[in-house]
Amino acid sequence: MSLVDTVRNTFVPIHREGWPFIAAFAGVTLILGLFSTFLFWIGLILTGWCTYFFRDPERVTPVDDRLVISPADGVVSSVGPAIPPRELGLGLDEMTRISVFMNVFSCHVNRSPVRGKITRIEHRPGKFLNADLDKASSENERNGLVVDSPNGTIGVVQVAGLVARRIVCFVEANSNIGTGERIGLIRFGSRVDVYLPRQATPRVAIGQTAVGGETVIAEFGGNAATPLVRIS
Repeated sequence: MSLVDTVRNTFVPIHREGWPFIAAFAGVTLILGLFSTFLFWIGLILTGWCTYFFRDPERVTPVDDRLVISPADGVVSSVGPAIPPRELGLGLDEMTRISVFMNVFSCHVNRSPVRGKITRIEHRPGKFLNADLDKASSENERNGLVVDSPNGTIGVVQVAGLVARRIVCFVEANSNIGTGERIGLIRFGSRVDVYLPRQATPRVAIGQTAVGGETVIAEFGGNAATPLVRIS
């Protein structure tokens, strides 16, 4: 591996959505430095955190229509039946919901868990409760996508959190999306809910760490039951 390749692999790309914030943090840091060395270092640390927050690394995504891939980096906070948000038009029957909670240190670029056609995008204003709470799915501000996949219709909902105040969606309705492709970003701390047909078998457990675009969170057509887990 050449030196150029080593440097390229060491520094993770920054998403373009982050540059205005990074510039603002850096500008404030320079101004604070005119008055206090201590405040300058505090600002420098916060600028580094802001840069880290908006990182956008490449991911190695399994290409298999039977697999559902995590839409975000974070911790699995919910696995089980739930009624999808009404605005998605997915009916009033329970679906299998898998939620991934992102804290302020997680990569916040969200990705599509399956491939298919995006048939609907709906944004709903709401509260900014802690996104780790179950009621955040129905009460918080959110942006929902409906994807017509090879295994049925699924919902992907970006949910704002306690600190998050902005949900960014990169895609448009009636467009095609591939598994692992970027669909949006949430600032700063939030969660993503995936609503799946009941025949999908979850492959993760609550408390498990997921990597967006890489971790398999569910599977269609599997004969095995949801796997048991242990903490070690």
